[in-house]
Amino acid sequence: MTKYIFVTGGVLSSLGKGITAASIGALLKHSGKEVGMLKIDPYINVDPGTMSPLEHGEVFVTKDGAETDLDIGNYERFLNASFLRTSNFTTGQVYSSVIERERTGGYLGQTIQVVPHIVGEIVDRIKKAGEGHDILVVELGGTVGDIEGLPYMEAIRMMKHDEEVEGTFFIHVTLVPFIKAAGEHKSKPTQHSVQELRRIGITPQMIIARSEQQLPKTFKKKLALSCDVSSDSIIEAMDEQTIYAVPLSFLQQNILAPIAKELDLGELKPDMEQWDSLVKKIVSPKYRITIGFVGKYLELKESYKSLIEALIHCGAHLDTRVHINWIDSEKIETQGASTLLADCDSVLVAGGFGNRGVEGKIKAIQYARENRIPYLGICLGMQLSIVEYARNVLGYADANSIEFNPATTHPMIYLIDNFIDQSGEKQLRTHRSPMGGTLRLGEYPCETKEGSNLRAAYSGEALIHERHRHRYEANPTYRAELEKAGMVVTGESNGLIEAVEIPSHPWFLGVQFHPEFTSRLQSPNASILAFVKATFSHANPA
Repeated sequence: MTKYIFVTGGVLSSLGKGITAASIGALLKHSGKEVGMLKIDPYINVDPGTMSPLEHGEVFVTKDGAETDLDIGNYERFLNASFLRTSNFTTGQVYSSVIERERTGGYLGQTIQVVPHIVGEIVDRIKKAGEGHDILVVELGGTVGDIEGLPYMEAIRMMKHDEEVEGTFFIHVTLVPFIKAAGEHKSKPTQHSVQELRRIGITPQMIIARSEQQLPKTFKKKLALSCDVSSDSIIEAMDEQTIYAVPLSFLQQNILAPIAKELDLGELKPDMEQWDSLVKKIVSPKYRITIGFVGKYLELKESYKSLIEALIHCGAHLDTRVHINWIDSEKIETQGASTLLADCDSVLVAGGFGNRGVEGKIKAIQYARENRIPYLGICLGMQLSIVEYARNVLGYADANSIEFNPATTHPMIYLIDNFIDQSGEKQLRTHRSPMGGTLRLGEYPCETKEGSNLRAAYSGEALIHERHRHRYEANPTYRAELEKAGMVVTGESNGLIEAVEIPSHPWFLGVQFHPEFTSRLQSPNASILAFVKATFSHANPA
């Protein structure tokens, strides 16, 4: 049977429950355990797919095509594993399932209530996520006391007494503020948060204390006594130079000992040698490059979380600090690409939706192409590279995507009416289709062209698999004209264009897929790694 570790948060949000959960999961996995991860989101949305990136941050796409919380990306990056749609669920999904079952007579006329029906559905979903694992680490979103989180608190409380559950361990992540005027840490916020948990029926067995300054031993003893946990179960979590240092910090504090004791896991000795080496290269690298990151959601850089982390992964493996020069694509429209990109060693144009900032991205692509500096375009970044080439090389002045100009006479990017989805089913997709869940989502195969940058990046692999999240496709009608003019299709998936390159350019690659979703600290994504290598070569010519 599976053992469960529940991670809750108190006092306020954004304390790092996701990094805490991922770090504990990584340490357990490096100890030889089969570890699963689950993020529970109490919001009523079915998934974050239709949320603005400025509202919720990045939408992370799993291998099987689920649009999930960005913490799933942290789990994959820390555990070097792929998780499925069962690793994230929301209140919207829970209620939808219960209501659908009620409408079809599944409850045989019962009065449907939060307890036992909603709570029962939550417990069932947690158990399903735990199947096949020694340990499931469960992160409960939100903060203790949130009204929307109460059914989840009741569910995990009940699991303590479930005969199908081999063991449970409760970890509470909380804030320990340092009051400068008084010159001391304060324990009351944590005490009150723990008291609220106890009122619900949950007694935390470990406190992860987020603080800006190191906790004195006397304070840790006081906190342990007031929260009724052992002194070795007060774990400090101060800000680190990189999130990847957190597991090492936890390990130094022997975080696994109380967990192993309570869950009867035996002695745990995680092998973190490679991890430690990579962290040192992130913190103190030998070299430095600058990448011009052209985007439109720069007010909240978490919108590009996976891509930022992917660049960090590549830098660690190349002993190089990848400095990101953030460039608002709308500013390029008014100030010009050469002004804003002059100090960059390469250009990266990321994905996005909507017309805002598109012309600026096209100018950035033109700058990279004409000045022969390395270029990587992802999703929309690939599509716009085709539009730019059509306008400035083929001479089609009004070339565009029908997403931005439905009346264009040269629709380089168009909307296909039907396609085969990730599960092999035929899907119909039109302008009037609902926004939620109608994109091309999840992992698809891609055939690479011999002699291309793409195939070279993946060590000569003729067939690769990458994840997608997009609605529009490159129009194959213009393929022959593009290739005759020097832009070559180097990746295909069931007849769809997956990648384009310009062989006469030192290094130019546009990909329809999102390579950042499969990048991990210990195994960077191949196409992004190749781009960073090309950037390094351009910045440091032999």
